Amino acid sequence: MSEPTETRATPLNPKLGLNLLDGGGIVNVWSESATEVKLLLLNRDDASVVDHEIDLELGEGGIWSGADDRLTAGVNYVLRANGPAGPRHAFNPERNLLDPYAKALVKHGPQNYHCAAVNDEFDWQGVAKPGIALSESIIYEAHLRGLTRLNPAIPEEIRGSYAALSHPATIDYLKNLGITAIELLPIHAFISEPRLVSLGLINYWGYNSINYFAPHLRYSSPGAVAESPVAILNELKTSIRELHRAGIEVILDVVYNHTAEGGGNGLTHSYRGLDNSNYYRQDDEGNYHDTTGCGNSLNFGNPMVQQLMLDSLRYWSTEMQVDGFRFDLATTIARDERNHFDPSHPVLLAMKADPIISQAKLIVEPWDVGMGGWQTGNFPPGFPEWNDRFRDSVRKFWLTDISRARSLGAHENGVQELAGRISGSQDIFSEGSPQGAVNFITAHDGFSLWDLVTFNQKHNLANGEASRDGAGDNQSFNHGHEGETNDNSILFSRRKAARNLLGTLLTSSGVPMITAGDERLKTQGGNNNPYCQDNVITWQDYEPDPDKDNFYRQVAHLIQLRKTYPALRPRSFTKLDEPTPDHDQMLWFSVQGDQMSIDDWHNPERRTLQRLNYHLMNDGTKQGILTVFNGSEIVKNLKLPAPSQVSNFELLWDSARELPPETGLLFAPGSSLRMAEASMQIFAVR
Repeated sequence: MSEPTETRATPLNPKLGLNLLDGGGIVNVWSESATEVKLLLLNRDDASVVDHEIDLELGEGGIWSGADDRLTAGVNYVLRANGPAGPRHAFNPERNLLDPYAKALVKHGPQNYHCAAVNDEFDWQGVAKPGIALSESIIYEAHLRGLTRLNPAIPEEIRGSYAALSHPATIDYLKNLGITAIELLPIHAFISEPRLVSLGLINYWGYNSINYFAPHLRYSSPGAVAESPVAILNELKTSIRELHRAGIEVILDVVYNHTAEGGGNGLTHSYRGLDNSNYYRQDDEGNYHDTTGCGNSLNFGNPMVQQLMLDSLRYWSTEMQVDGFRFDLATTIARDERNHFDPSHPVLLAMKADPIISQAKLIVEPWDVGMGGWQTGNFPPGFPEWNDRFRDSVRKFWLTDISRARSLGAHENGVQELAGRISGSQDIFSEGSPQGAVNFITAHDGFSLWDLVTFNQKHNLANGEASRDGAGDNQSFNHGHEGETNDNSILFSRRKAARNLLGTLLTSSGVPMITAGDERLKTQGGNNNPYCQDNVITWQDYEPDPDKDNFYRQVAHLIQLRKTYPALRPRSFTKLDEPTPDHDQMLWFSVQGDQMSIDDWHNPERRTLQRLNYHLMNDGTKQGILTVFNGSEIVKNLKLPAPSQVSNFELLWDSARELPPETGLLFAPGSSLRMAEASMQIFAVR
């Protein structure tokens, strides 16, 4: 180890992290509690060897700074910090720590990483962000590795990697389906929990971050890893660029609420070793206030923790050119210094005021596991929320209510709750618009769509916790047999139920999100918590199969209908009166084709609903779409409504059919319609 080198003073309010300049670089690290912070330059050939040690100087605001001409692109480095003892502190002057602002990491052991200095040069070739309006969005939640790991059209050596994400086979698959944005499960650098490692498992989902700037190494292709950290960054940038070229946005699932360092006895990689007292919420005895269920919660009552997140968001929005973010357990990031949720939290206000961050899609998961954690509908406008109420209501209508009717002879719910959800959940998001709701039937967490119609119980033995993990109440329905079967009648009912669920999603007001694999009836074998399964349980299946291929075509057809008919995606809450440029019209009809009565709305056995949407087109004409729901396992002979100025209703889709119908099948207003049991149909007004 060499003697400490001379440092240079830094300006006030410096840019945190290692910043490369002409003739060297400057590093700025925040720690209010430390008494000493050092930067160690590691040997390029052997990262266990320290070549140089740079003492940082304390400036204003707890910023430790230093500059040196050896801080150039390609150098490897770590930090070390010393400070006071005590229950809230975890200083160890001999422990190597990651720079919270490191743009690239290098792994040199099972849990050992160091930072790499990289430049930001990349040729975006003039490709801009697609800039798709939220009202036009079709979001596709996918795991980067699982999406491509089994795709035979992709070279085997890059499957599951950043490079595979932009392979023509992947892009063609997404474009043919019709999605507008791919929402990737976490790709910030993360590690597996020691408990999982001891079981021979890994953290597959990635909700266990150790850094909020560097991309996860394991998703890099072998060629990029062998070349350099810059090659890894460029591989990811290339995929984002090519998705943008294809008109597909990239949204990142981000985990700013907690870190991989776990509880008080957990690992120390960065934040804990730099300033445990200020990065994490604790009491005076050092006990963590955990609102995430992961052992720790970052302290968003601290302005510097807020700045860490804001700086990360700006970096990914600009340097990496991503289009949006989905905030995991977002209630935690909006908790104030008292640990209470605050819809006017400074970090939320800062995101909306920031000229860069405010241009991104800012989607929140509006809950955490702390007191007062469920906050659906309470985030301010501009933060679209995962609408768990939509998920639950639609599952009940098409699955558990029908299951209950089979076993008990009566339904529990009628159509009133469903109507509220498919019209934009205005009772929840009253201060905004339908775009305040990100509607979904499934997500990474829980049953896949096919498992939702195939299992009544979770089957999580592979996770090593005797099936104690995962939600116990899934609002699922196995249609008469638990698990896979060869019974064709059950299989048809399951496929029809799956079509009903996605048909409802894609014809509802709000922003639809589809989970990757659902469009091909992917199964997880009944595992509703496969966070630790990096195998065929979670990987997407591309094997040809007539039923799966037909289902894909049905989903693509529904997405195309949504894109073709603005009446299916109103930008503001609808009204009963005539459509205007400011609002669409939504009318409701009973099984008899007349206006819904009070009994129709409140009787749980009135399970038929007709919804007529009108949108005023730019040329002044009205576009209409009629959606009909039969939520009972009884064939219904209903009467179509007969509004004025309607010549015919043309059938666009029928969930009782395995494939989309042929065009030109017309029905007169007021005519009778025989509707299959537990099904839905979509008509265009002609």
